[in-house]
Amino acid sequence: MQRTLKRALLGTTAAALAAAGGVFAMTTANAATEDPQPAQEALAIPVPGGEFATGTTQLHLVDEGRPDVWVPERDRELMVTMWYPTDETEGATAPYMTAEEGELFGKQLNLPGELLSTVETNSITDAEPLADDGSLPLVVLSPGFSFPRATLTGAAEELASQGYAVAAVGHTYEAPISFPDGRTTECLTCLQDDLDDETLVPNRAADLSFVLDELTGDDPAWEDAGVLDDDRILVGGHSIGGASSHRAMQTDDRFDAGFNLDGTFFALDPHKLDRPFLMVGGGDDHGSPGQDDTWDKAWKKLDGWKRWISVTGTTHSSMTDFGPLGEQAGLNQDDLDGNRSNEIARTLITAFADTHLRGEDVAPALDGPNEDWPELVFHNP
Repeated sequence: MQRTLKRALLGTTAAALAAAGGVFAMTTANAATEDPQPAQEALAIPVPGGEFATGTTQLHLVDEGRPDVWVPERDRELMVTMWYPTDETEGATAPYMTAEEGELFGKQLNLPGELLSTVETNSITDAEPLADDGSLPLVVLSPGFSFPRATLTGAAEELASQGYAVAAVGHTYEAPISFPDGRTTECLTCLQDDLDDETLVPNRAADLSFVLDELTGDDPAWEDAGVLDDDRILVGGHSIGGASSHRAMQTDDRFDAGFNLDGTFFALDPHKLDRPFLMVGGGDDHGSPGQDDTWDKAWKKLDGWKRWISVTGTTHSSMTDFGPLGEQAGLNQDDLDGNRSNEIARTLITAFADTHLRGEDVAPALDGPNEDWPELVFHNP
C-alpha cells in the first residue's frame, strides 16, 4: 500500500510536468545550432479577472511543541503565501518561487530550475490590503504531493481579485520550501519507500488547522489578519491536497466548505460530512464513477450540498497553473486547451466560494450541464 501510494503521487507529478521539461530541452537544442531560434519567453500566470488588484506576502509559522512527523527533532514549521485584494497597482510583483525551490523542484523531474522560478505573477509584494474591517472570506489551499504551493497561484490570484483572502500552505518536507533564514528544505517524503497515507493526510489536515489557528487567533501571525472574516472559511486543494482538505473538514468544523481537484481520497475518513463539498475530476482517473473507488466512497458520505464534476479533455494537473503554463510553452498535451482548463478551474472554485461563503445563487457552471460549459460532465452515482 505504501509503495503504491508513493508511486501514485510521484507518477502524477512527473506526468504533469513532462511537457514543461520539453521547453528547456528545445531551448537548449536551439542554442546549440548554428542558427539559434529566439529564446523562450518567460511564462506568466494569466491575469486574474476580478475587479481588484492583488497583493501577496509570506508567513513563516512554527507549531511549537508539535514534532514534525518527518523530522521529529524539529517542531513543525510551515511557509504560507497570502493573497488579498489591494488598491495598489505600482510595485514589484512577487516571484513565483525562489531560485532554490525551482532548482530542487526541477531536479525532482530533471528540469532546469529557471523554468519555474522565472514565471511572472500579478500580485504586488507586501501591498496593503484593501479591507481592514474583517470583511474578507478566507480560502485555505493545499497543493499536490511534491508540488510547491506556488502551483496554485493562478487560482489564488483569481480569488483575491474577486475579494477573497487566500492562504496557500507549503507542507514542509513534502515539496521544496525556502525559509526566511536562507534554508531551503527538500522533499524528503519523495525519497521514502514506506510513505504512509495514514501519516501524510492527517498530518496535512493538522497543518491546515494550525494555519487557521495562526490566522484567526487572539494574537494572529499575520499583521493584517484583521481583514479576515473568521466565520466564512473554505478549504481545498489539488491531488493529495484535496484529500487532506476533506480530512481537515472532518476534524475541524471551522471550515465551512471544501473542494478536491482530482485527488484520490487517501486515508478517507469513514464518517459522513454534512457541509458543502465539490469534487472536480480530470478526464482520466477521476472523471467518472467507478474509475477511483475512493471517489465513489467519498460521494456516498457527503450529506450536504455536493457536486461531482469531470472536465473532459483534462488530466491530473490541468486545474493547476500547469494548464496555462503548458499552453504558453506550446507543449500542452491535453485534449483541452490549457487556457480553457485555467478558465474552468477559476470559474468553478470562485463560483463555489461565492455560493457557500457569500450566499450567492448557484452559478450556471455548478448548476448542471449547459451550453456555455460543454466540457463539464455532472455525476450523481
